[in-house]
Amino acid sequence: MYIHWFPGHMTKSLRLIEENVKTVDAVIYVLDARAPLSCINESLDKLIDGKPFIYMLNKADLADKNKTELWIKYFNAKGIDAIAVNGTERQSAQALFNLLKKVEKPKVEKFSAKGVTIPTRLMVLGVPNSGKSTVINSLCGKKSAVTGNKPGVTKGKQWIRLQNGMELLDTPGTLFPDFKNQERAVKLALIGSVKDEVVDLEELSKDLVSALITLYPQELKLKYSLNDCNDAEEILKQICKKRGFLLRGSEFDFERCSKAVIDDFRKGKICRATLEIPK
Repeated sequence: MYIHWFPGHMTKSLRLIEENVKTVDAVIYVLDARAPLSCINESLDKLIDGKPFIYMLNKADLADKNKTELWIKYFNAKGIDAIAVNGTERQSAQALFNLLKKVEKPKVEKFSAKGVTIPTRLMVLGVPNSGKSTVINSLCGKKSAVTGNKPGVTKGKQWIRLQNGMELLDTPGTLFPDFKNQERAVKLALIGSVKDEVVDLEELSKDLVSALITLYPQELKLKYSLNDCNDAEEILKQICKKRGFLLRGSEFDFERCSKAVIDDFRKGKICRATLEIPK
């Protein structure tokens, strides 16, 4: 399976980011806590070069807590401010506000000395379905940005005023023009950043089960009451039997099974899982 998904609107998104990044003071970079490294888009690095930024590891409630802490330490060791949040929780929004005060302090002090008050402007970046819009709504205290559980919901730029007076520019989720690293592409597909319609879900489910066999074998076994097995296809067959995913002639309905297992993972029903750790 080769994964590639870069629709035309993402090219426009890169142009939009390039045109507006000069007007902002800092960047909030939203990463999915289940695959933080895979969510970092190198094509954006040059665009935001020189701007202060914060890595926001969103959906931390679905990720492995210990591994999320490792990622925070990893980024901090590189001199990067990072915070783990659940975009739907108010306390997460407050924690981010506290970190943003550190980002805006130099500008506030500079203009206060001149007797001028000017709002700090921020830009929010992230891959599709990383939860940017949900985070923004939490920061605003009201529903300001369009949200959804599918990639590609935000189509254009939106300037939004936050509760603390800061101004925030939301941008559409953007992927890589070229998925040279297919391992990273698989992880992005698993967390829902790539549209399911362009992926072979049966192959993707096998990749998921193979990863869980290595990373969370006991949790996988417990969730589906499995017999001991280290083969992804055999495990999917067991799940088909237990869930009744069968076709005529008692053939396995791998299509339904694959969708169900991937959905269980995305909703955290198997366990709190993180697909990668810092090296």
